[in-house]
Amino acid sequence: MTDPSAVGPASDAADSVDYLIIGGGSAGSVLAGRLSEDPALQVTLLEAGGDGKDFVIRLPLGAWAMLPTALNNWRFETETQPGLGGRRGYQPRGRGLGGSSAINAMVYIRGHRHDYDRWAALGATGWSYDEVLPYFRRSEDNERLDDAFHGRGGPLKVSDLRTDNPFHARFRAAALEAGFPLNDDFNGASQDGLGAYQVTQRDGERWSAARGYLHPHLARPNLRVETRARVQRILFEGRRAVGVEFLQRGRRRRLYARREVLLAAGALQSPQLLMLSGIGPAAELAHHGIPLLHDAPEVGRNLQDHPDFVFGLRSDSLDAMGISFAGVARMTREFLRYARERRGMATSNFAECGGFLRTRPDLPAPDVQLHFVTGLVEDHARRIRLGHGLSCHVCLLRPRSRGSVTLMSADPSAAPRIDPAFFADPADLEDMVQGFKLTRRLLDAPSLARWITADVFTPGVTDDDAIRDVLRRRSDTVYHPVGTCRMGSDAASVVDPQLRVRGIEGLRVIDASVMPALVSGNTNAPTVMIAEKAVDLLRGVGAPVSAG
Repeated sequence: MTDPSAVGPASDAADSVDYLIIGGGSAGSVLAGRLSEDPALQVTLLEAGGDGKDFVIRLPLGAWAMLPTALNNWRFETETQPGLGGRRGYQPRGRGLGGSSAINAMVYIRGHRHDYDRWAALGATGWSYDEVLPYFRRSEDNERLDDAFHGRGGPLKVSDLRTDNPFHARFRAAALEAGFPLNDDFNGASQDGLGAYQVTQRDGERWSAARGYLHPHLARPNLRVETRARVQRILFEGRRAVGVEFLQRGRRRRLYARREVLLAAGALQSPQLLMLSGIGPAAELAHHGIPLLHDAPEVGRNLQDHPDFVFGLRSDSLDAMGISFAGVARMTREFLRYARERRGMATSNFAECGGFLRTRPDLPAPDVQLHFVTGLVEDHARRIRLGHGLSCHVCLLRPRSRGSVTLMSADPSAAPRIDPAFFADPADLEDMVQGFKLTRRLLDAPSLARWITADVFTPGVTDDDAIRDVLRRRSDTVYHPVGTCRMGSDAASVVDPQLRVRGIEGLRVIDASVMPALVSGNTNAPTVMIAEKAVDLLRGVGAPVSAG
């Protein structure tokens, strides 16, 4: 009888494969899809969640149902944050094939050239901008752009939004009125400016990493995908990773890797699993009674995330999403339109517009990012207000603060202990004050101000002390944790530039946790790039040639 948790062809294959991938998120989907292109390789992917094919995932507007709930979402919380007035932060992470690319806002951003050149300067040899650009291009199938910066024909569909929302034009007009430049390609020659985002969609449907890289290939005889499979620990013979132990519907199982184990569980759970398996800071493991295999003090350290503040604004416009009798009638028509055309408000990623600004002209790259939302968002959509409105996020792109991921307990079913340490460095708060002022300048521009009837969260907040206070009270993550298995050339780094775990054989970490520094923007596209490059590292081949 076929295991209902198995995705793909039923098989009586032995419990040993060439590559064993832990985590079916953005990186894991890329790895499984690409490695199984070679019919001589046997590849197995283990994912704790479901198959990532739900309608709520395919429907862009479905993010509204997943972000605040446990639907396809780990729904983690942080430790109390002194920099946020003692509040706990919220850390939604995707659970299911596609990972966070199945629940995110679909914004396609790579980061700035400066980010990757900085990686190389920090010891991530082979990861400069010119060296990673070919992997961005190889992954991409851009509906509009095809040039030296963009690709066509890749598994990841990238498109312009199909919402037809008039607030796009209003946002652009306000940008010009506020003195900010416009930009119609944030991933091209220049990142500076404001405009509408491109998204990981095609024909009005979400295009997760799983949909692009994995779902089309589930029938391959050399690819096995096990869902509802929660890995408990990595197995070793001496100092070599040889397999994993996992639970699947109450049954404990083991699988083995002839070549390598590839850990792709994300910036929060990859370090957790390393520590549960005996790789991490010796004192941390001893505290939880976990036998030490390899003392790696930086496992779980170097956590970086973008601190984010959200302006909330009321509006009478039905082009702004919300809850009202007229709004329900409007959305009914929009869903009917979506069924016919795959256009309109149901295709919204919420964060439809935005861009990148510099708080000081002498900076090498923009240091704040805006996400302009065509709805009133409060507390990650966990609090709903009646009526209609708009929101505008502003986040700090290169925070100085460094947090950590440690263990709550030795129980693999426990959540990790997450401490992003927001505003631990006072300079981060001061930079956010400047970002707040730039965003306020945009929102006060006539083309947007005429549609705003009330300032919900910041009325009367004008002086710097009041701004600092509201930032501490209302800031949180914009969902970009990275860095907890830092890549580098120094002996203290968790993985080397080949993504191999130092001190261990047969084990690599391949996900956002390896980023030595946070990129200037959303982190999904860079995670896909990391996995694309990792496939070439595993194959032992050079980078693809970048056109142009």
